[in-house]
Amino acid sequence: MANILQQADDIINKRAEEKQRSYGPFDESMAKAARIASEMCNKEITTEDFFKCMIALKLSRLAYQSKEDTMLDAVGYIAAFNNYANGK
Repeated sequence: MANILQQADDIINKRAEEKQRSYGPFDESMAKAARIASEMCNKEITTEDFFKCMIALKLSRLAYQSKEDTMLDAVGYIAAFNNYANGK
């Protein structure tokens, strides 16, 4: 079994085309979610803010239970945020 970093790379970078067919481009989904959250909260929430919130949510869940899928999600969101920050 691959380590968590390899798994996250596989999910975020190597399966990007598959993910786009199922859910659309990752960055576009995060931007849309940020716009929806902005409307719900009546204040601006940027795409960067939303990435950070999703990472925070996954890390906060680890306080209750150390589940590998939660850790994988956190690492995946960090990798996707890095791609977004670098314009990929």
